[in-house]
Amino acid sequence: MFKLNDIFRILLYLAALIILAPLLGGFIAKIFLKKQNLFNLFFGKIEKVLFNLFKIDLKAEMNWKVYTYNLLTFNLVGIFILFMIQVFQSAFPFNPQKLPNVEMSLAFNTAVSFVTNTNWQSYAGETTMSYLVQMAGLTVQNFVSAGTGIAVLLALARGIIGKQLNSIGNFWNDLSKSVFYILLPLSVVLAIILVSQGTVQTFNSYVTANTIDGSLQTLPLGPAASQIAIKQIGTNGGGFFNANSAFPFENPNPLTNFLEMLAILLLPASLVFTYGKIIGSKKQAWMIFSVMLFLFVTGLVISLLSEYSTNTFLNTNGMMEGKEVRFGIANSILWSTSTTAASNGSVNAMHSSLSPLAGLIAMLNMMLGEIIFGGVGSGLYGMLIFIFLTVFISGLMVGRTPEYLGKKIEAYEIKWTVAAVLLPSVSILLFSALALITKQGVSGILNKGPHGFSEVIYAFSSASGNNGSAFAGLNANTIFYNLTTAFAMLIGRYGVIIPCLAIAGSFAKKNITPVSSETLSTNNFLFAFMLTGVIIIIGALTFFPALSLGPLIEHMLMNAGIGF
Repeated sequence: MFKLNDIFRILLYLAALIILAPLLGGFIAKIFLKKQNLFNLFFGKIEKVLFNLFKIDLKAEMNWKVYTYNLLTFNLVGIFILFMIQVFQSAFPFNPQKLPNVEMSLAFNTAVSFVTNTNWQSYAGETTMSYLVQMAGLTVQNFVSAGTGIAVLLALARGIIGKQLNSIGNFWNDLSKSVFYILLPLSVVLAIILVSQGTVQTFNSYVTANTIDGSLQTLPLGPAASQIAIKQIGTNGGGFFNANSAFPFENPNPLTNFLEMLAILLLPASLVFTYGKIIGSKKQAWMIFSVMLFLFVTGLVISLLSEYSTNTFLNTNGMMEGKEVRFGIANSILWSTSTTAASNGSVNAMHSSLSPLAGLIAMLNMMLGEIIFGGVGSGLYGMLIFIFLTVFISGLMVGRTPEYLGKKIEAYEIKWTVAAVLLPSVSILLFSALALITKQGVSGILNKGPHGFSEVIYAFSSASGNNGSAFAGLNANTIFYNLTTAFAMLIGRYGVIIPCLAIAGSFAKKNITPVSSETLSTNNFLFAFMLTGVIIIIGALTFFPALSLGPLIEHMLMNAGIGF
């Protein structure tokens, strides 16, 4: 049953998030509002040297097309470099285990995965990737993919507050400050704490140890703590080891478990308040944060009640299957809800072993577009897409031109808004359907019945939502799944980024309409209620049939004593 210390941990987690997010958000805002800080003295010099080397002008203003071109080019180069160092990893140093080159479809999938901030892994890290690939490839992309998300958010915010401008900022300036001033310092602090608690960080070869029964066991090592820190802070989620944060070498004790969970949501939540500072509206930030927190807590409560309720089929009222005894049910469910709400994807328990309703919440968090805090930067610009849609619907209801913070939302903006909402959803459903009607797709399914269906729909929800967590059971390391999930990641990432930048460019050119008595307020409880309704209705209408065929019917069958 639910224990008092479980309730305390959850309340402590929520309290830490609510207290720290506004503080960190305010600090980040100072960086992008070009206020003097300590990081300017050190990282400012590094920026100048680095970008002078590549002949990049950090002060050059960009319109949305130039901004998008630079972003896409940078990401494409990242995919190519990461792909190449994987397929030739045996020729590079820092490979003490002499791991062979990575198979090409897997290398392509992994390259796309980490560049799109998805970190979907169809491989076991300790038996597939060398130390060099983990550090120079995966960890580097953990930083710059998160920085790309922040850059898009900044561009959209500038578009909203701009007055008859043709510029939405400079991509390279936004990226460098995101990485050097925010992600790197936070990751260094967390990595040091993790190492102090027992997370491994070494270049030594794997160790062979004698077990109690006299057999031999290989203990994988590596520079893990540095990658784990940014995988959590940057909402990346790719584990250094196959068992991810369920493995003691990644997540040694309850303290590291709490800090890693807090790191998942802290930066996405903080950027809400950064956005509030940039647009000059604290109320707007608190409205958005409140909607995110409400959706998060609602999903968490449903998941916990489902996990602790009596399961007649399994004859238990606490489902410990697939969970670490060190952490228990409450910590596992808090993690599963956080990681799927935040587009993080790391796990400390196997999601395939979740109760059907808890698995449903994990899927729904991703299906809604990863906007319940979401990825670093991407969660908030995804939420802003839903805000534009809510304002537009509200305007239609009262027969008035929709406005958001003084910017009119017209046909151009709403077309891009609808595209940003539909593309990830279409990707989830079409690729899932393709997998379920083809021999190549069905052959990868482990379980029968609705649970097997859930394996597929979860995989493409994770890929299209740029989450990266796996339901387990599905054999995803095949040419079919490596290619289809890779394309789903690309659609899910750039199918939202490009519309956001197009909207930013359109907004920047417009003048700000003065507030009047007829202006729809977007910072009060009523608007928060409407926004929540639009999010839930769109998610329900789009994915309810799929969820009915998977976790919902599995829940009803298990209660009837039927399993698969």
